[in-house]
Amino acid sequence: MKKLHWISADAPPEHFPDVALALDDPPGLLAGGGDLSVPRLLAAYRRGIFPWYLPGQPVLWWSPDPREVLLPAQFHASRSLLRRLRRGEFRITENQDFPAVVDGCAADRSGALGTWITPEMRAAYIDLARRGDAHSIEIWRDGELAGGLYGVRVGPVFCGESMFSRRDDASKAALAHLVGQCPARGITLIDCQLPSAHLRSLGSQAMPRREYLSHLAAQSSG
Repeated sequence: MKKLHWISADAPPEHFPDVALALDDPPGLLAGGGDLSVPRLLAAYRRGIFPWYLPGQPVLWWSPDPREVLLPAQFHASRSLLRRLRRGEFRITENQDFPAVVDGCAADRSGALGTWITPEMRAAYIDLARRGDAHSIEIWRDGELAGGLYGVRVGPVFCGESMFSRRDDASKAALAHLVGQCPARGITLIDCQLPSAHLRSLGSQAMPRREYLSHLAAQSSG
């Protein structure tokens, strides 16, 4: 029987179990504990692992199988999005206000259970951004932040963490910009982590974990 692996606070950053040991219920839960230090986060992402937990819980680490991904060529842009992009309704920037994008995502995810973007999570990803490992795309309209997305770059894989909209199609515009930049930047895959109806409408699909890991394995040459 598979058991949840526990990571002590003083364990080396790379101290993760094999992702094949992730639980079947809940699907993909691999380990608990540890911290959100930059070295541990980078070690996790390089192994196909990401953190997700609610306030009051220990840090929980996940590696689902299959993995939800978006192949850039499979991105589906709606007619309304294409019209807005052609009209130049949005101004698009990169890494101009990473904290504001994280805050926008946190507010967008608030609900009965609250947001999973805890203060500790927010600080950890801002640290990654300062190092150049995490990136944001900002969508502006009428001089205000209308939406955006952020994630972590691991070689040829962009690990999307979250996105938000305050205006129609703003988060989709951020994703469209990311997709458009993928060929020039050597990004072959956008990691969406888990499926949703919204992501499927944009073109995401399930990928076996072993295939996802093969994309990550190309990081040394990406």
